[in-house]
Amino acid sequence: MAVNLPPHYHDAEARYQKGKTAEEKLAALREMWVLLPKHKASEKVQAILKTKISELTDQIEQEKSGPKKAAPGTFKIPRQGAGTVVFLGPPNAGKSLLISKLTKAAPTVAPYPFTTREPVPGMMDVRDVRVQLVDLPPITADAYEHFITDLTRSADAAVLFLDLADDDGPANTEATIERLKQARRQLVPEKTSDDDPTTYQLKTILAMTKCDDEAADIRLEIAKEAFGSRFPTVVISAERGDGLAELREAIFAALGVIRVYTKQPGKPADKTAPFTCPIGSTVAEFAGCVHNDFEEKLKSARVWGGAQFDGQTVGRDHILMDGDVVELHV
Repeated sequence: MAVNLPPHYHDAEARYQKGKTAEEKLAALREMWVLLPKHKASEKVQAILKTKISELTDQIEQEKSGPKKAAPGTFKIPRQGAGTVVFLGPPNAGKSLLISKLTKAAPTVAPYPFTTREPVPGMMDVRDVRVQLVDLPPITADAYEHFITDLTRSADAAVLFLDLADDDGPANTEATIERLKQARRQLVPEKTSDDDPTTYQLKTILAMTKCDDEAADIRLEIAKEAFGSRFPTVVISAERGDGLAELREAIFAALGVIRVYTKQPGKPADKTAPFTCPIGSTVAEFAGCVHNDFEEKLKSARVWGGAQFDGQTVGRDHILMDGDVVELHV
């Protein structure tokens, strides 16, 4: 299915290329966004445009607010694994302790707030794949590191923290949500089609931490009343290990990916390191994940698992399911 870009889109694209200021480029990108047909074939173009618009909007706002801070105000964390999930929340909510339990990362863990000053990445193992977790500095109404805006843009999902050992836990978490809104980061249970490309939606899980506190049961009821069904929720204790398995599964589900294993003709499937691709991916799209040239050159494939009988030959448009084994023929 072709994107079929209208002529005015190309005119706007030319103005974007010729733009000398961030404002000129942003105006052209917004026009391109309006003119772009919104359907499945244009999803990649939509994602690229939203990223460019978000980056330029951030740049313009930072320039208006004054000169950028010197290092360490900027951080770049290379993406790894099946996806990237950021930890967001108020001070002393248990983010650093949790990431140390889920990964081999070793952040500073202390019983006082603001011990995390820089992003701390770690790799979590779940369902034969690895997921990148990034512990970010605390967010309050008055405390927000600007690099959080950049790092959340590149994230696939978030874990939002609520402290069940604190009477002000719900209010503090609400303050985190509101401060992120100011940075045009909207925490949502599921991403929706959004006509505002300057706002980035982040699929979010709510982690209610420290359920081992002596008054946690009472605070849990209050927190449930405050947040209701706004987000998928997991109740955990990093100290005791309560809910950690459920959180791992919730994080994997939030990524919206399936695991696909490869198989060479006449050999058993490689069940050690699956590829991951978005739910609903076709055989052709999976082939492109294996190698850039394979999507175009793919002739057919054999698939084990899912809804077809084992070893069935399928076409390029066959939709894969989680756990399928695929033998590509190019």
